[in-house]
Amino acid sequence: MLGKTANGLFWMYRSLERAENTSRLIETGQRIALTRTGDADDEWRSIMQTAGVEFSYNLSHDEVAKDQVIDWMLRSKDNPSSVLSTIAAARQNARMVRTALTMEVWEAVNACYMATKEDLARKVSERDLPAVLKNIRQRTALVRGTTHGTMLRNDLYDFARIGTFLERADNTARILDVKYYVLLPSVFAVGGTVDNVQWELILRAVSARGGYRTVYGSTINSRDIAQFLILDKRMPRSLNFCVSKLRDNLGYLAQDYGSKLPSLDIADRLAQRFSIHDVDEIFDFGLHEYIQSVLSSLGELSGQIEEDYRFYV
Repeated sequence: MLGKTANGLFWMYRSLERAENTSRLIETGQRIALTRTGDADDEWRSIMQTAGVEFSYNLSHDEVAKDQVIDWMLRSKDNPSSVLSTIAAARQNARMVRTALTMEVWEAVNACYMATKEDLARKVSERDLPAVLKNIRQRTALVRGTTHGTMLRNDLYDFARIGTFLERADNTARILDVKYYVLLPSVFAVGGTVDNVQWELILRAVSARGGYRTVYGSTINSRDIAQFLILDKRMPRSLNFCVSKLRDNLGYLAQDYGSKLPSLDIADRLAQRFSIHDVDEIFDFGLHEYIQSVLSSLGELSGQIEEDYRFYV
């Protein structure tokens, strides 16, 4: 496969995943802000930190205000990570690799872009925000569904999956890292109603609430949440699950091309980290330090994939 095609597929699916993740972060910020007794604007700053857009926001805004943050993250053309920008980028990449996609996938991406562009043509009111965010998630899910249902399981599919799971792992790690410090008191205390509600909203941010309750019941605590979102291989947004899928799809590429490249070695080492550690060891080491090391490895892996498969040649 040409590196240009691999690059287009990788970033198409990475951008779609980022759009969905951003919509979840906005919804989570909205819910958590309602539970906080202090300055709710602090929560929106942490949401931007999670999304990695705080620095660029501060360059063009004098203060952190809920309405401005939501608009920046949803529809600002000056924010390359806004929902509108990432879905537009996904469609542009889809056009570049149009012949590599099935008709159903292309139509789903194009429809996602057109409908989202219409929804975000003007500032979204607080009343309409939940419905708009839900629609974004449903449209990106439709692209994933058509991908799984219509594309051959070949190298095209592998690059689509690699982009998806790299972005998903990065998002889960960032949510855990930033939110752990926002909610730090509840790690050491029994935790009141507000703390428990906020921890539960973290699970909502990664679509893990139902799965968590199935495994752990109704009791909410930081240790079990960390176990579930880092190590549980059954949870489709956990770090362990995402990295295992990255390793699998890089392995399929190695088989198809008859060559094991350095990116697969990085994925192997990262996957092994989740198999030899338990959650108590992670807390002893330091959750922040552990997550930062994972994020660093994911960044290294992304760069190595681009180099191995000659994305920009």
